[in-house]
Amino acid sequence: MKVSAVFKFRSPEIRALHLTWIAFFITFYVWFNMAPLASSMLKSVDWLTSEDLKLFAICNVALTIPARIIVGMALDRFGPRRVFSVLMVTMSIPALAFAFGNSMTQLLVARLVLSSIGASFVVGIHMTALWFKPKDIGFAEGFYAGWGNFGSAVAAMSLPTIALSMYGGPDGWRWAIAQSAIVMAAYGVYYWFAITDGPDANSHRKPRKSAAMEVSSWGDMIKLIIWTIPLVGVLAILVWRIQYMGYLSVTNAIIAYLVIAAIVIYQIVQILRVNLPILRKGVPEDDKYSFNSVAALNSTYFANFGAELAVVSMLPMFFEETWGLNAATAGMIAASFAFVNLVARPMGGMVSDRMGNRRFVMLCYMFGISIGFLLMGMLNSSWPLILAIAVTIGTSIFVQGAEGATFGIIPSIKRRITGQISGMAGAYGNVGAVVYLTIFTFVTPTQFFYIIAAGAFISWVICLVWLKEPEGAFDDEYYVSSVDRDIEEQALQNAKT
Repeated sequence: MKVSAVFKFRSPEIRALHLTWIAFFITFYVWFNMAPLASSMLKSVDWLTSEDLKLFAICNVALTIPARIIVGMALDRFGPRRVFSVLMVTMSIPALAFAFGNSMTQLLVARLVLSSIGASFVVGIHMTALWFKPKDIGFAEGFYAGWGNFGSAVAAMSLPTIALSMYGGPDGWRWAIAQSAIVMAAYGVYYWFAITDGPDANSHRKPRKSAAMEVSSWGDMIKLIIWTIPLVGVLAILVWRIQYMGYLSVTNAIIAYLVIAAIVIYQIVQILRVNLPILRKGVPEDDKYSFNSVAALNSTYFANFGAELAVVSMLPMFFEETWGLNAATAGMIAASFAFVNLVARPMGGMVSDRMGNRRFVMLCYMFGISIGFLLMGMLNSSWPLILAIAVTIGTSIFVQGAEGATFGIIPSIKRRITGQISGMAGAYGNVGAVVYLTIFTFVTPTQFFYIIAAGAFISWVICLVWLKEPEGAFDDEYYVSSVDRDIEEQALQNAKT
């Protein structure tokens, strides 16, 4: 697939790609609509403090992790068209509630519920995989993710102007947020009627069970349980931070910990309920896949997307303090890390498509991230600023290229459970962000860069040992097993009766 192909708007798959990245763009625009209006909120609402906004920032990512898992399951059952449309329409409600909230509790609950919108990423990944062939999936997924992620940057650039110029007054920020919510709901309705789940009815293949991921062996089931625990368990870190900031009593924190433990146990039970009957019956050889590859890609997204979210949060202050820049200049320089997303992520997918070996590309990118963050750890005021910027952009290219390469592999691992694999890997990106941001509160920026460099290197080792080149990763069609065919025939029979 060539870059020029994205301009062929009459092509059904290109039209689907544009419809989907725009949906992703809008959801990220709404997801990150608070930070650029923070100062306006503080001036407008006298009972709101900067500490309250820090709490909202934590809540803004709190439910994204479980939401990505749940949405991943819903994708395989209901298809991405329905899930994306429903997600956009329903999430406009907490966005509007936040816009017009008049108490601390209203704002906090609205922001907490709205954090689920971060699951939109995995929906579009699944939709794109339904429309594009294995040989083109890397670039298509990279283009979708790169341009969709840009929604957060556009929110930062446009919302203050909309609030001040279009609406004005102390409530301008409320109307700016409300406007973004209404646009999202309207696009959700449009998306329902504008697209289908792939070019034909057979594109969307349902798993046998959607409550948990299917595996191929007893060992893989144990690995799935081990890799599932941190997905919800990491929320304990968020509870601890909220309690540490004084917004949660010890009693309520204990209740929250118990709820988290109960959810983890519930997920383990679901894994056993889904997989025990399958494994006792036996998995046909042609339907087996390696969970090690899923685990390896979980680690890459932890190390690349998790690092990106964490670094973007601390980079402006790092440049400001290290080179004595003013806040505006430091912010502009730091923005370069996220801005290259438009090019770097599609390029990562395209390289994955062109090199003929997706595993090798993944290894190169993860090794490049290790070197990049190692160099960033050496940055100090004695470095010329222009050289520091070059190192930062170079590292960002590897980070975001690795993100594109990760989702260039996922659709080829096991077509039937692409939604669940995407949801799990996507959730691990947020787990990485929570872990890295928590670590950052205890270390210096230099130590922080070395730590995330080590994280990327560990992921590289995991990929070297566990990641396998997916079968048929460059074919014209996705691999179909005997179980896939049985499920399809069963669905046809059910439709007739």
